[in-house]
Amino acid sequence: MEDGAVYNETTEPQAKPPRRPFGCTLRHLWGWRLPIKALQAILSLLAVICEEIVEDCVTCGGLYFFEFTSCSAFLLSLLILCVYCTDVYETFGEDKVQTV
Repeated sequence: MEDGAVYNETTEPQAKPPRRPFGCTLRHLWGWRLPIKALQAILSLLAVICEEIVEDCVTCGGLYFFEFTSCSAFLLSLLILCVYCTDVYETFGEDKVQTV
């Protein structure tokens, strides 16, 4: 056996799967679900922006609650889009994603 000849002639290096840009895939969020989640993120961001326009209020409790819920909805919809449209779904596994 020659020095450095570890592999047989028929052994091929294992091919790596093709990389997607930013790991983006629409495999797990397809059909009508993707536009609905994108619309949810846009509308909740719009609600946060509209809430920030208000300068004066007499009783601000409801306005603060609206700010909290709209900001939470925006962040959670972005999280869902990131998990389902990137490689994170395969990394953690379907059972852990469904649990969360």
